[in-house]
Amino acid sequence: MFTPFHAMIPSDTEVASQALNEEGSYRFPSFSASDAVTLGLSLRKRFRASSRHSKGKGLVISVQTIAGHTLFACTVGDLGHPAGVGDVSLNSWTTVEGMVGVVKQTGHSSYYVEKSMSAMGKSAKQMGIQGDVMVHGGAFPIWLDNAHCCPIAVVACYSGSSQDDHHLVVTAVRDYLHKINKSGMSASSALGTEMPLPSVPNRESTVSSYQRVQIRQFISE
Repeated sequence: MFTPFHAMIPSDTEVASQALNEEGSYRFPSFSASDAVTLGLSLRKRFRASSRHSKGKGLVISVQTIAGHTLFACTVGDLGHPAGVGDVSLNSWTTVEGMVGVVKQTGHSSYYVEKSMSAMGKSAKQMGIQGDVMVHGGAFPIWLDNAHCCPIAVVACYSGSSQDDHHLVVTAVRDYLHKINKSGMSASSALGTEMPLPSVPNRESTVSSYQRVQIRQFISE
């Protein structure tokens, strides 16, 4: 039987649900500055080996704590050359910071937020997301197994493709966690350099209302 092409494309709701499941599945036993560097270098290596990079695309990578301290930052490509073109634009880092801001406010990946907003037909302001943020896939929260208050860090990359950037980050996080689980310990456990858990005020934030009331309700319908 012929299946219409549009029927094979997942809806925004389905994509958002998958992104939410990824957040719950990929959690770290611990996370250190060494882990951040290893993860960042993995992203760089993966992108340099991709067809997008071979076609001239560039990438910016950022791994930072939830408090905003930079653990790893890297540009893959050039900001420009005498001809006036480049693999990475001057706005790329501003875009990454805006994506990280989405994760900090919601506790969710920027791709999940993007697809959820699209599915519900709401803007960032209507979802209670404030400030100069960029709702674009590619920023992913680093959660610890034993800390449920908020993410401890954010890993983000930007090349201009929301779906591709999200997939790049998620696969790098997934594979790194598989490596940790296979070896039985993380780099931070081996070095004894775990980062302290972030201290956050005890109040209801946009994370709880955003997740429990709106998004989860919509996805379950």
